[in-house]
Amino acid sequence: MKIVNKLVALSLSSLLVACGGDDSTTAPKMGVFSLGVSDNPSDAKDVTIAFKQVVLKHDAGSISFDVSDNGALKQVNLLEFQGTAVETLVSDQSIPVGEYQMCIYMQRSETPNADSSYVKTLDDNLHGLTTNSNGSCGGVGADDTDTGRLFFNKTFTIAAGINSFVAEFDLNSGLQDPHGNKDYWTLKPTSVQLYNNAEVGAIKGNIPADLTTQCQTAAGGSIFSQAVYLYSDATALDNMSDFRSEAVVAPITAPIAAARVNDIVDQNNQVIGQGYEFGFVVAGSYSVGYTCVAQHDDPDVNNTPDDINQPFFIYADKQAVIVTNGTVANGDFADILNP
Repeated sequence: MKIVNKLVALSLSSLLVACGGDDSTTAPKMGVFSLGVSDNPSDAKDVTIAFKQVVLKHDAGSISFDVSDNGALKQVNLLEFQGTAVETLVSDQSIPVGEYQMCIYMQRSETPNADSSYVKTLDDNLHGLTTNSNGSCGGVGADDTDTGRLFFNKTFTIAAGINSFVAEFDLNSGLQDPHGNKDYWTLKPTSVQLYNNAEVGAIKGNIPADLTTQCQTAAGGSIFSQAVYLYSDATALDNMSDFRSEAVVAPITAPIAAARVNDIVDQNNQVIGQGYEFGFVVAGSYSVGYTCVAQHDDPDVNNTPDDINQPFFIYADKQAVIVTNGTVANGDFADILNP
């Protein structure tokens, strides 16, 4: 079972609050901080993180936010928040403007525990979910043995006015399934990138049934997992790589992210098609590639069409997908059907 991709989004909203004082004293300017999580889906049925705390570090120390839900850990199944949907962790907290780094504390569990962080696979088996990062950024409980740390190295600014950011969790390369005699999944801290929401848009598109049929015929077999992979600029179909641990050599291009293809339903919950969505993409020009064998993409090895048992390939591509700030780019594959 291979994870396709995951996005965890956060919105940091900063709003100038009135500051007063006399000629000798000026109160610090404040911003309003909010944090949410969102997702692009994976091949797992359920990927739940039990969030404990959000900590913002700055020169004067740290500011921590308890994200518990009525005293219990804030459990979020990321697969319930796809595309641009967001679940709030921190809402409307006033903080001083300035430069920050962020840590998110999660509860980690190597044993299956529905009250903690876990992964439920498509066969309904429950597995523990942990992270191999720990340490303190401030706050409370960082040194607890069951606390994992998701740390963002990139600094960001809370300024007067509106500030929105998104943290992207690329789980295809960052969520590792059980290895060796381990029965738990591991979230790598290197899978997280922070982006300014003012510089991102979205990509959304439909997958025609004929394209799905063509890909499945080319792949053979009976088990398929559809996904769309995102690549930089004008990446030709033959140069679209899988996710892998080692660097690729030009002109081969590694994917930026991938999103699973989901059913599209009408208001009566009837399936009327299939589509995909990348919820947070930095403004620019992209290519996207469609595959029906995403389950064969193991991020720890190189997967190619020549693999005898588990061949992986990108079947069709769409070029010149232009993303602009605050808009949704057309990523429909209807006009590129292979004969």
